[in-house]
Amino acid sequence: MDAIFGANICWLLSRGLHLLNDLAGGHGTYQADFCVVVKHFDALLRGAGITLLYAFGTIVGGLVLGVLCGTAMLSRHKFLTLPFNAYVQFFRCTPLLVQIVWFYYALPMLLGYSLPAWMASGLGLTLYMGAFCAEIFRGGIQSIDRGQWQAARALGMTYLQLMRRVILPQAMRRMIPPFTNQSVLQLKNTSLLYVVAGHDLMYYAAQLTSQTFRPFEFYTTVAMMYFVMLYPATKFAKRLEARVDI
Repeated sequence: MDAIFGANICWLLSRGLHLLNDLAGGHGTYQADFCVVVKHFDALLRGAGITLLYAFGTIVGGLVLGVLCGTAMLSRHKFLTLPFNAYVQFFRCTPLLVQIVWFYYALPMLLGYSLPAWMASGLGLTLYMGAFCAEIFRGGIQSIDRGQWQAARALGMTYLQLMRRVILPQAMRRMIPPFTNQSVLQLKNTSLLYVVAGHDLMYYAAQLTSQTFRPFEFYTTVAMMYFVMLYPATKFAKRLEARVDI
């Protein structure tokens, strides 16, 4: 049954491409063959699973790091906020690709030993996500009107009570949409892992392309797989933002 299903998929894709070629004037000479994708689709699914795992792990790690750094950035003491501000600005203002490559190639020269690809890329993605989450958290807290802070203090609330009962419930509603959008972007960013041989979806596609010399088929399939993963997440983010704005 699997062989019959795979053959049908190959036939449908090939017929669709031939039709597009005919509509375009029939000038294309490349004969696409998606049967090779069906043959190696289990490897692409494995890569997609690793991609989702990287995204989930770095999003959670970045959220935790962002909350901690964002809280520290709210302090009135400059000596405490300065290093966290420097971290946030550095990672927000440098390309993620450069950060991943630096952690993989340059950092081992300082440490004296090499980092595995999964650790270097995971570190870069987590610190990148954490920098944006820190700014989102800080901005959400500071967006609450100062009058509410003063009113809560007038009622005798401690700082922890003020944050838990007054500030955070309102600020979280404002933080959720940008947190969600940044998480969607983080899933896209995982496609950079293959640069340092991180075993994600793009890595498997590149390896299979070098073995089969079929870049059109594999990279087209990868684009569609990313679309299937990202489109529902993007729609969810928009719906969540609309609900929060109500």
